[in-house]
Parts: sequence; structure tokens; C-alpha cells
Amino acid sequence: MSQIDQLLKLLENVESVELEEFRMDFEELEITLAPAIARTVQQTLNRQQFAEKSIEKTILKADEFKAPIREYPGKIAQVQIGDGTRKPVYLGGQNALYRFEEPQPNPPVVTFDVFDIPMPGLPRPIRERFEDVMESPGEWAKKAVKDYGANMVTLHLIGTGPKVMDKSPREGAQVVEELLQVIDVPLVIGGSGDPIKDPLVLEAAAEVAEGERCLLASANLDLDYHKIAKSAVDYNHAVLSWAITDVNMQKSLNRYLMKDGLKQEDIVMDPTTCALGYGIEFSIDVVTRTRLGGLKGDPDLQMPMSSGTTNAWGSREAWMRKDEWGPTDYRGPLWEIFTGLTMMLNGVDIFMMLHPDSVKILREIGETFTKEYSSDSLSLSDLDSPSDSISSASSKIDNWIAELE
Repeated sequence: MSQIDQLLKLLENVESVELEEFRMDFEELEITLAPAIARTVQQTLNRQQFAEKSIEKTILKADEFKAPIREYPGKIAQVQIGDGTRKPVYLGGQNALYRFEEPQPNPPVVTFDVFDIPMPGLPRPIRERFEDVMESPGEWAKKAVKDYGANMVTLHLIGTGPKVMDKSPREGAQVVEELLQVIDVPLVIGGSGDPIKDPLVLEAAAEVAEGERCLLASANLDLDYHKIAKSAVDYNHAVLSWAITDVNMQKSLNRYLMKDGLKQEDIVMDPTTCALGYGIEFSIDVVTRTRLGGLKGDPDLQMPMSSGTTNAWGSREAWMRKDEWGPTDYRGPLWEIFTGLTMMLNGVDIFMMLHPDSVKILREIGETFTKEYSSDSLSLSDLDSPSDSISSASSKIDNWIAELE
């Protein structure tokens, strides 16, 4: 028996061999694979080829992707804001959650925030746009409509707050009357945030705005929502139903408001908007669950939703001066835009915002929500001004930033 044969016999029952300090010198080496080894190699090659073909088929199938279209048993009520001498806008009316499932019947609406007193504490990029009209809420509202194309205005009666200027409900109502005379777009009327005084202020405002179909903001479980609901019923207004990121609280408040005489078509919900980077994931969760609840048929959640998108300006990244973050002239508007856009993609219908550029861009995006979903419909036209450049081709963004700096 040759040495090779002896070695092979010794290795018959051995699973592995480890060689130490091994060296082989040869001028020419010829290797002959045993039939079993050859079959194993061929099987391995066959499996590799099969796997490659399977991968190719999988990649080709991706081109045939179809969006997961769902049908929902429920429908979101349509709420009209504005009547009488106002140009009405309509919120809600959706039969689906996502735009790729079905276009919205009404585009999302963006409303400009206006205050009844000067607001020197507003971030500089906003203050610079309105500092010439801050002394007059009427002029402030006119500028929002005439110069910036607002199709809705939110009036915050901050001056009625007991710890601010403690204006009377009647004085607050006079400001409402002023705005009704100088602009023809629908109004959202808000108080100062004081739970005792706000119902009285909104009651007086509702009376002077009778028949104009305003949105009274807001009713919540911590104040006399019965008075606000009664004012809306008596003078034909809608009510903003505000709950703090709690679907069950929202359901309860809506149910109470409807017991007081309001209908689904008279209520807009505010589930609370947390800013980008400051809890926005909580708002995404609550807003999505609220909308899905309505579409699944829950009558206590079948109303449009609102977003206090101005909360984005409370984020330090929106207004704090920091060179490595870039100039606040565009950083602040972008923070507000992306906060609003996130809420829009999850079903929100109306956005309360501060910066003119933010309003313009978000409204432009919202208008695409009424169109059939396609890649073409997502392409926004190229525009020339700095405020427009956010929505134009990405190649123009650097030029816009340079102008702002």
C-alpha cells in the first residue's frame, strides 16, 4: 500500500485535520476531485445560480408594487367655516386616510395667526414681516390677506387675559367686529387661554359675529364648554374641540359637545401638535389613531382635525442663533413647514401658522392632496422668490440660503 493510500485510510473516520508547521514544495500540482466531491461542488454552484435567479425575479416584482388601498366603512364629516359675508372654506369629507388611497375632497387649509395686541416676543423672522402693523389687529389681518394671500385668519384675543391686559369680553368682541369689517375671509376666534374668562370672551365674540360661521377656539374639559357650545348653537358657529394627546379624552369631549346641541358638522378636533423634535411622534400616533377611529365608523371621532403648527416656533432649533445650524431666516420657516407637513400626512385638515413663507409652502403642498396620486403630481413648479424656493428644484435651495444670509 502506498503512503497516500495509507494516509487516506487513516483519515476515513476523521472529520477534520489540523496541520502545524506544514510546508509543501512542488514544481507542478495536479488535483483530481473524487466523484462525491465533484457532485457537491456542482450542487453548490446550482444553488448559487438558483439564488441569483430568485433575486432577479424579486427585484423585477418590485416594479409591480401596488399601494395597499383600503376601504373604510366610515366617513369624516365636512365642516364649513365662513358664511354670510365670508368666503367659505370646507374641512374634512375624507373617505380614506392616505392620499394614495383616495384624493381628498377638500384641500387642507392654512390660517394666519393674528393677535389683538402687539407681540414683541415673536421670533425675529416673523416680527420683521408684521412689525409695521402690530399696533392694529385690523391692519395685521389685512396684510395677511392682501400681501400674503391668507384664505383664513385666526384672531387670538390675548389681551383679554387677566394677567395680560384684562380687557373685557366686550372689548374683545370689538376687535372681532373690526376684523369682520376689513377682511372677507373666515375667522377662527381664540381667547387668552384663561379657563374662567375664555368662555365669556368667546360668547361675546360669537354674538357680534352671528351668521358669519366662525370657529370658536377652543372648548376643553377644563373650562365651561357648555357655554361655548351654546354660543355656537345660538349664533351658528363651529367649535374647536381641544384634547391633549388623548384619544379617549377627545371622544368624551366631542360626545359632550354633541349632547349640548352641536353636530359632527359643527366640530373640529385639535388633538394637540407637538413640534418636530419635541414629541411630534406622540402627535403622529394620536392624530393617526383619531382619524382611523373615525374612518372605522366611530361617530365621536368623525370630524376634521386642526393643528397648532405655530408650536414649532417654541423649538429652540427654530429661533436660536447658532452659526452651525444656519440662519434662522430659513431654519424657522422650515421647522414650521415640516411640523405641519408631518401632521398633514397623518390626516390634519387645518393649520394655524405664523410665518408667511411657511403658510405659502404648506398651502401649495396641500393643494396636491385633492389630485390623483402620481409622481408627477408631487413636482411643484419652480419659483423665483426666496420664499418660493423651498418648494422649487433642490438645486435652487443653496442660492436661496445665500440670499437670506
